[in-house]
Amino acid sequence: MSILLSILDFLSDAFTRFVIFYFASINLVYFLMLLFSFLSIRFYLRRNLLCDYRIIVQSEFTTPVSVLAPAYNESVNISESVHSLLKLNYSTMEVIVINDGSKDDTLNILIQHFHLRKTRRLYVAHLPTQPVRGIYTSQKAEYKNLVVVDKVNGGKADALNVGINVSRYPLFCAIDADSILEDDALLKATKPFMEDDTTIAVGGIVRIANGCTVQRGRVTDVALSGKFLPVFQVVEYFRAFLTGRMAWSAANALLIISGAFGIFKKNVVLEVGGYKHDTVGEDMELVIRLHRLMRETKRPYRIIFVPDPVCWTEAPETLSMLRRQRNRWHRGLLDTLLIHRTILFNPKYGMVGLFAAPYFLFYELLGPVIEGMGYIVVIAMLLLGTLNTDILLLFFIVSVVYGMMFSVGAVILEEISFHRYPRTMDLVRLIGHAFIENFGYRQLTAFWRIQAIIDYARGVKHWGPMQRKGFASHGQH
Repeated sequence: MSILLSILDFLSDAFTRFVIFYFASINLVYFLMLLFSFLSIRFYLRRNLLCDYRIIVQSEFTTPVSVLAPAYNESVNISESVHSLLKLNYSTMEVIVINDGSKDDTLNILIQHFHLRKTRRLYVAHLPTQPVRGIYTSQKAEYKNLVVVDKVNGGKADALNVGINVSRYPLFCAIDADSILEDDALLKATKPFMEDDTTIAVGGIVRIANGCTVQRGRVTDVALSGKFLPVFQVVEYFRAFLTGRMAWSAANALLIISGAFGIFKKNVVLEVGGYKHDTVGEDMELVIRLHRLMRETKRPYRIIFVPDPVCWTEAPETLSMLRRQRNRWHRGLLDTLLIHRTILFNPKYGMVGLFAAPYFLFYELLGPVIEGMGYIVVIAMLLLGTLNTDILLLFFIVSVVYGMMFSVGAVILEEISFHRYPRTMDLVRLIGHAFIENFGYRQLTAFWRIQAIIDYARGVKHWGPMQRKGFASHGQH
């Protein structure tokens, strides 16, 4: 028995040291990403400080854009979101709303609110999709740029492919129907295409609207929600966008452009076959497929993130909705990495294969598993009386303290760069949430992501329903 206990003690001690090394390495990576992101954002701000976007609006060389908004059971937000899109400050654009077989009043609300009438417009399926039941346009001149497509339900990817088929312009912007773009978001996001013809995709930042005041499709006052969950997500979004995506963009190894706001060259997306409909991570999967196409055909290209064009979205306010969202995101990550596993450690794909994909595999995908096992081993050692207090302290420092520093750094980076939250108390709350998220919230989201891996192994493919309160319900602060 003593020999068995000795072996277990050795194995648990070795694993704990591995976990400590793992957390130390990931925090070093986070620090480097934060540093690169800071430098990249400062360069971006200096470069665009004197840019006059009115010239882009007025220029005849400004590339036209088709805005694609898939909608499934979005009756709560749909009219306000479409109004917001129609009022974007851009010279030549069309807004295409794709009703993906909604079971609520989404289509009827659109027809009545925007005075739509079914047309005889021919639908040409450049990409294979579910059947289209009708294409609608407005009878009112003020909505002349609006097109609504009604189709049989096929999922978000299928709806986006329908939008691509219907679209008329060389660039398309894929957004969520429950999102709100700021007036100049398209201008700032399309600018890289005009500056460099090798740009094939651009992602913008997504911010959380919970707590903000929204009037007639515009965020008129930026503030934090009075609830804990949305504020935790604000901190998470800062980490994901202002540090993670900014750093990978600088290396031209950006693997994710958020499905809530991304702009693509249509001809290149058509070349790779559009969105893949049998994955829950269609946004990341498409971006990796674009990387592969360009590197395998040895064409120069850029896929970049710009931190300034803002898309506002409604974040989950209940644990059940947040769990479904995180479960779906993690299953999408796992599915995408499995589909494109050949790029891992493959020098043929440059930074994408040698660094970005391994990072997402070892730190993003497997991170929750290793973290969870670390907690289990530490608790087991504590119960068995074999826990070394020095190891416990080291585990706490690398897993919690450095995590806090990274989150606080992301909040400070947002404050010194963009200062979107003007109230001092909001900044104090953000920093406070960056500290306390490490005690309960982070462990809960890690558990959900572990559960997502199990669900994927069980063959779970569906998205799960996401209930929206609507932007009109926010703004209480």
